[in-house]
Amino acid sequence: MLGFIKKDIAMIKSNFKILFILFIFYGVMAYNDGMDISFILPFICVMIMISTFSYDEYNHWDAYTIALPNGRENSVKAKYLATIIMILVTTLITILLTFLLTYIKKQPIDIEEILVTTLGGIFGTFLVLAVMYPIIYKLGIEKARIVIFVIVIGIAFIGGLIFNLNIDFSFIGKAFNFLEKYLVAIIIAIAVVMVYISYKISKKIYLNKEF
Repeated sequence: MLGFIKKDIAMIKSNFKILFILFIFYGVMAYNDGMDISFILPFICVMIMISTFSYDEYNHWDAYTIALPNGRENSVKAKYLATIIMILVTTLITILLTFLLTYIKKQPIDIEEILVTTLGGIFGTFLVLAVMYPIIYKLGIEKARIVIFVIVIGIAFIGGLIFNLNIDFSFIGKAFNFLEKYLVAIIIAIAVVMVYISYKISKKIYLNKEF
């Protein structure tokens, strides 16, 4: 399985320069405008990892995978692990960049705020991973892009409708206050369960898929 992980990371090596440029670009944006980069850079990393599905399809990787012992299962597991590794590495770099920018701007370093926003960014990227990968395994990368686009538009449309209904969401704030002591653990647990369920779904789809 380690070979599968190395393969996925090797395929995106050419994108490391792009990631480096984006870190500089968004770092400048964060320095000038106070932009929060805790989500956007790990999210871009997930998008780059999704591009590995296109490489796999173009190079007929599935034909090689299914010929190996436990090849299908290891392939799916490696795809998730490689993506999680890249998310965590990108997040760590983002944290260091945030500390550096805060220090350069001579602002007080609020460790709690940085960690909370970072946790939110990780949760958001894990949610994207959990939703997208089963769709890609089921439909293929090209069809999946269309479905994902429709889902995003649908969520935005529903969100707009809910916002215009002027619903009182104060009860959510009260619930968060009640769970405040356990919020970090709850968010981490939800993220882990979410990705695990996504992995199990993707594995089942890929194991039963015909090529």
